[in-house]
Amino acid sequence: MTVAAVILIATVEGALALADGVPGVRRIADAAWAGGAIPIVVVAADPDGALTEALAGSEAVLAPPADAAAGPVGEVVTGIDAAIARIRETTAVLAWPAGRPWVDAETVTSLIEAHGSHAGPVVRPAYRAEPGWPALIPVGHRAVLVTIPATAPLPHLLDALAGSGVDVRVVEVGDPGVVVEAGTTRADLPPFDGPPGPTSGAHHEWGATAVADRLDGGR
Repeated sequence: MTVAAVILIATVEGALALADGVPGVRRIADAAWAGGAIPIVVVAADPDGALTEALAGSEAVLAPPADAAAGPVGEVVTGIDAAIARIRETTAVLAWPAGRPWVDAETVTSLIEAHGSHAGPVVRPAYRAEPGWPALIPVGHRAVLVTIPATAPLPHLLDALAGSGVDVRVVEVGDPGVVVEAGTTRADLPPFDGPPGPTSGAHHEWGATAVADRLDGGR
């Protein structure tokens, strides 16, 4: 079981906005890797190299964006294809908008564990019953994704999958980062509630110490 992270960039400027002094896209890449996601694919053009610079030394790789007419759905499909091209055994991707830089590495692990227990459903995290991002999408649903209108905004993508008969599960993770948008300071984050425990009941070390320090994981 291999779960990739596909970081979706609305604007480069937004992706580079700082979260705790770190570009948001870099914080996402570090959290994804520390939580067990691999490969980490950033779907974006980078004409001036700003994203490459922000991601230097991380595990993330850049993938050319989909045609603008393909919309958010096309970006997700592009990310799925890029992840599979790097690791053929990829079974799911975390569709991760760059506007959610505060997601904790532990949440990534919880989503991956939920996928390991039930490989078919889409898994979406929630904080205090409010669904958020990233959403874990099994790659087997690619055939459904390509039938969704390109104009559908990202939040409607999951509704469209559900309407096509795909099981969409919402999992409470207790992590405010799944619903808090970029531009929020750490001081303004709601409290971190959980999760109650890893889905499998196993203990995890959430990545290398240097990454954990960078993510300020010592809550």
